[in-house]
Amino acid sequence: MASSVSTRDAILAYLDRRGSATSTDLADHLGLTRQAINLHLRRLIDSGEIVKTGSTRGAKYFPASAAPEPKVFSAQYELQGLDEGEAYDRIAISLNFARQLRPNVRDIVHYAFTEMLNNAIEHSKAKRCRVDVRLEAGRLVFEVRESGIGVFRSIADKYRLADEHAALIELVKGKTTTMPEAHSGEGIFFSARAGDRMVIGSHGIQIEWDRIRDDVFVSEPRFRKGTTVLFEIRRDSRTRLENVFAEFAPEEYDYQFQKTRVLVKLLQRDYVSRSEAKRLLLNLDKFSEVELDLRDVKHLGQGFADEVFRVFASHHPDIHLRAINANKSIAAMIRHVGGTVS
Repeated sequence: MASSVSTRDAILAYLDRRGSATSTDLADHLGLTRQAINLHLRRLIDSGEIVKTGSTRGAKYFPASAAPEPKVFSAQYELQGLDEGEAYDRIAISLNFARQLRPNVRDIVHYAFTEMLNNAIEHSKAKRCRVDVRLEAGRLVFEVRESGIGVFRSIADKYRLADEHAALIELVKGKTTTMPEAHSGEGIFFSARAGDRMVIGSHGIQIEWDRIRDDVFVSEPRFRKGTTVLFEIRRDSRTRLENVFAEFAPEEYDYQFQKTRVLVKLLQRDYVSRSEAKRLLLNLDKFSEVELDLRDVKHLGQGFADEVFRVFASHHPDIHLRAINANKSIAAMIRHVGGTVS
């Protein structure tokens, strides 16, 4: 069988000659099984070298340079009195979502778009926002931009936090909202896990959820007033919104949002003190189950570990608290103070 590199080159060369092809065309040409050719095609899609249009047996693959032109919807809205559902319906009709998107992808886009636009309407304190939607050959991308108070500033003010970086950490935990009487704080949490990529930028802070790489990144771009949300999902995504909800709002919790997972490295990579532990634990008592993802965290001090896995756990015996992805030395420290590591 041809090597992975030569198979990649053969696929690209065939697509360059033909302009487009189905997976069956490529499998027959290269003498590969459908399972094998699909694995190579997925890698090329992930690397951005080819794009896919359509679904199932009718799907076609194109070199990235020969992909069909995207369909675009752009509008500026006055936020006062705006109905996010009506705005979505106009976009869905304009770009023909009913025929262009799989039902599971359409459900995710509907949920994520209306949640993000509703955030602009009710929380931003801006007068207007800009919406751009691109229906590309292989993916859908939307962006919502406004120049209001800024999402991290709003949360920091509401919860009297030290700064906007502290607000970012509260946001990723879930159940964080500046209007608890009207909102559950679920929209960003679940949208970020349903799409392939979501980016929120506000002032000098940006957070990016990347589902393909299964990671979250924080950066500090140049200052930009207000909040910008970018959301991407592949048109052939198999993700189902109900499965995303089931992971964090499962049946055992009566389908309520009671489970969260916190990527601890977003705060820092080394933890020593009890004050650092208390900062991390803030508002986690809202949940019934908490996973602390310790990937890329290098060190935990005894005081930090004791505050999290003994003191907090003993004060909240009904909360199932456990650590995941801990390195060997951190796992030993957590077990030393009586904590649970998966």
